[in-house]
Amino acid sequence: MPEQFLQAIIKYLADKHYQPLKVRQLARRMGVADDNYDAFRDAVKQLRDSGRVVMGEKNALSLPPMGKTVTGTYRGNPRGFGFVVPLEPTAHGDLFIPAGAEADAITGDTVLCRVFKGHMRDGQMLYRGEVAEIVARGHNRFVGELDRAVGEVSFWFVTPQGSTYTDPIVIDDVGPAARKGLKVVIEIVRYSQGIDLAHGVILEMLGEAGPIDIETIGIIRQHGLPDHFGEEVLADARRAISAFETGGAPLDGRQDFRTWTIVTIDPDDARDYDDAVSIQKRGNITTLGVHIADVPHFVREGNALDTEARQRGNSVYFPRKVVPMLPEILSNGVCSLQEGQDRLVRSALIDYDADGNVVAERYANGIIRSAKRLTYRQAQAILDGQTGGYDPKVVQLVREMDHLARRIEQRRRKAGTLHLDLPEVELVLDEAGRVVDAVHADQSYTHTIIEMFMVEANEAVARKLDRLGVPFLRRIHPEKDATATAHLKDFVRACGFKIAGELSRTEMQALIERVRGRPESYAVNLALLKMMEQAIYSPRRVGHFALASDAYCHFTSPIRRYPDLTVHRLLDEHLRGTLDVEAAASVAEVTTLGEHCSFTERRAADAERELRRLLVLQMLESHIGEVLEGVVTGITTFGIFIESSKYLVEGLVRLQDLGDDWWEANPKGGVVVAQRTGRQIRLGDALTVRIFGVDLGRRQLDFRIEKFPARRLPAGKQDQVGQAPKKRKAKEAKPAPTLPPPSGGGKQPGGKPAKRRRRRGKR
Repeated sequence: MPEQFLQAIIKYLADKHYQPLKVRQLARRMGVADDNYDAFRDAVKQLRDSGRVVMGEKNALSLPPMGKTVTGTYRGNPRGFGFVVPLEPTAHGDLFIPAGAEADAITGDTVLCRVFKGHMRDGQMLYRGEVAEIVARGHNRFVGELDRAVGEVSFWFVTPQGSTYTDPIVIDDVGPAARKGLKVVIEIVRYSQGIDLAHGVILEMLGEAGPIDIETIGIIRQHGLPDHFGEEVLADARRAISAFETGGAPLDGRQDFRTWTIVTIDPDDARDYDDAVSIQKRGNITTLGVHIADVPHFVREGNALDTEARQRGNSVYFPRKVVPMLPEILSNGVCSLQEGQDRLVRSALIDYDADGNVVAERYANGIIRSAKRLTYRQAQAILDGQTGGYDPKVVQLVREMDHLARRIEQRRRKAGTLHLDLPEVELVLDEAGRVVDAVHADQSYTHTIIEMFMVEANEAVARKLDRLGVPFLRRIHPEKDATATAHLKDFVRACGFKIAGELSRTEMQALIERVRGRPESYAVNLALLKMMEQAIYSPRRVGHFALASDAYCHFTSPIRRYPDLTVHRLLDEHLRGTLDVEAAASVAEVTTLGEHCSFTERRAADAERELRRLLVLQMLESHIGEVLEGVVTGITTFGIFIESSKYLVEGLVRLQDLGDDWWEANPKGGVVVAQRTGRQIRLGDALTVRIFGVDLGRRQLDFRIEKFPARRLPAGKQDQVGQAPKKRKAKEAKPAPTLPPPSGGGKQPGGKPAKRRRRRGKR
């Protein structure tokens, strides 16, 4: 039926990398089977007749142009401006809303905007808008601390935490348990109008603000994370466990791997183990076995347990608490590949030649018994020669894993896989959950070993599903666009480096090597990371830019990611001979699921990042006046963003606080210069800063520069700072080459999911 393609077509055309295609070409790009082409063509006709798509030159399809008004969802930026994401996508994407033009809109609101033409850039018209009407509020629940204003008129109020809504909300009836400093969940019953504050009611009292358990619950409520399982969900889990424990591990149709030497390698504090590894040698052929927990055996599609897992999308990992996708009785029990226990798996068996090239692949439903549960540190100790107390078979396996991983890594690097050089720190918490220190994260090569193997398995399974011709949730990472490349070139140039020509993966890797060990290294690597688009879940055949992969999916973590669960089900149906491509989920259905899972992943990453920042700020609040080392990561017209090298949190130095001089900022050039003394501060500079202020509620950190760089601008040049180049007619300034806010979850390309050491990237 045409309806199954309507939304999928709109989504495909709305992608900023889309180039107009004819109907037949579009169908091929979207993976539409020939048998469904007539329905697809009918869907295009419906969209064209309703004006939602237009047919232009050479009968190529595109979205309609921007109209005089736009209705969409407002997304605010902490720096004052915002964007509106149209409910009906246009060829011009999101609408820019300048600071001051948002009226009373807050992030998540549905708004009606007036649209104004700007000027042409790169052959495209730029638009700006202003909010004319708030159609519907997107958020009415917030978390914050209860406070009391005492004066001629006394009243209770709550200032919401975070940056979504920062005005106080009056609480008319607080109840007898109210006290200052209490963290509460509130709901707005009347929004602010003019100078009148919003009014709200208390829904839940969480406890005294400050302790990690209370702050964690506050973050959970703020981000709308579900943290309780219903009785029907738990009943499904108990039935699955009971059937397994009563009937034992089913061998029917499964390959028995229990005689193989198989190990798991995870962090010290891991509680569930969803992947195990084996190595088999036959002459010059090395067979990698990646054995993944058979979660679909216990989570039946369509039941309450599956519905809840689908809704959650993924697990969320906080320093002292996990919000799991599946009940712990499953994720920490029969689904976990525990040492010495018979466990059901779905295995990818990949053959490699002596150079680490894939020569064959096969898949199996199996049963394993892990010979050893190793930590990353223990596995590294074995590689370093500390083998005492370990079974010789386990020692041999770990050494063979090391040899194979190094060959795979070398091959992938030559193919263009990006390896960003970003520092990683682990927060040290005391018994009360307070941050007391930060230490460099473990850099053992065993992390890379597991990352290489998991990426190889994910890629192999994606290739298999591609050959089967069934729509599935890929992990896609589109190539950078021209705007992002230009922005990065400006940033890198401001750091003192040049990029010639197009910015290919090879040139990116060369740039990483050029800055390695230099003060600018962190800023440049962070810029490379953030200029790339966020990896998302989608059935589109786009590939994965950072991994230099044409086909990639997530297969290795079905305990904590729902997309992996869907991939397992398709592979299982193939292995059992029951896969019906015609009856499989449609492209539109898979697209919708991908959007949902991408959203829950971003939500989890935002929540994890916010709690981490809050815990660091709590500590720094008691260290006002102390000094830290930092790196300049952004230059704006109002200040300098500096990230602490020790804690990896960003703070702001405002221009007016730079000292007794007249400071001029050139965001495009990435420099701030003192007009009297000629002092310069550039992107990538390493600086010593003093902690000046902490605002826990708004998650803000203020610095003062303690020690300026020795660099000074030559005499007579100071007055040129901030001026546009004179070679051609001045144009409107490009966006400042400051680093954008992090785009959500992710880590260094390849590797394990969030429960493990965070490698920041776009896998």
